[in-house]
This record gives sequence, structure tokens and C-alpha cells, in this order.
Amino acid sequence: MLQHAVINFVNNFKKLSRASIYKYLTAIMVNVTIFENMLTITNHTLEKLEMLLKTSGYRVRYEKGNFKTGACMLLNSRIIVVNKFANLESKIAAIAELARTLEIDYNLLDDKQAAFLHQLKQTTLQL
Repeated sequence: MLQHAVINFVNNFKKLSRASIYKYLTAIMVNVTIFENMLTITNHTLEKLEMLLKTSGYRVRYEKGNFKTGACMLLNSRIIVVNKFANLESKIAAIAELARTLEIDYNLLDDKQAAFLHQLKQTTLQL
């Protein structure tokens, strides 16, 4: 899927509109992030990410809106808003990226959650 998106992008670059270029690049970055983290695209992975954030004191909400990244954190709050119309892959990638950048206290997490967070933070997107 990733290889197909890259080939389409390269072959059609001159014909694409700005919105289409953004769509292709977003799809490529989402796939690279997920594959580098070796996260499976399942509801279970999404639930693990949600529980990790909930245990850390964050609240995850699914709302409609114009999200360019799939999710955002409300300023000066512990609420993360995710685009409810995004596909599962985009939701997982967006929440994983936020979880990677947040300052989360490992003392609040159980052993499995701490290991999962450590795995998320060990890998970074390199293009």
C-alpha cells in the first residue's frame, strides 16, 4: 500500500492539485509512522492507546471537524480530540504521535502500558 502511494505520487506529481499532493503525502507519512512503530492496525491497538492516555489523565474524544493531522490536543487542557471520520489507520497514527510527544508520568502506568509507551517513544519518524 505504501509503495503504491509513493509510485502514484511520483508518476502524477505534475498533474496533481495542491490538495491531492497533501493527501498523498499525508497517506505516505501515516504509513511510514505506523510501520516504523510496528503498530498493528486494529481496534485493540486503538483501545490500548486510549487506555494509555486515560491512565495518564488525558481524555480522548471523537468529534467531527476539519483536522489536518487527524487529532489535536486542546490548548492548556488534557483533552485530545480525534477526527471521528478518519479511518482506523489515521486515528492510530495521530494518537500514537501525540502519545509520543506528551510528557507522561511512567509511575501512573502499569508494566504493560509503560512497555507500550517505551516502544512508542523509541521509534521516531525518519524520512
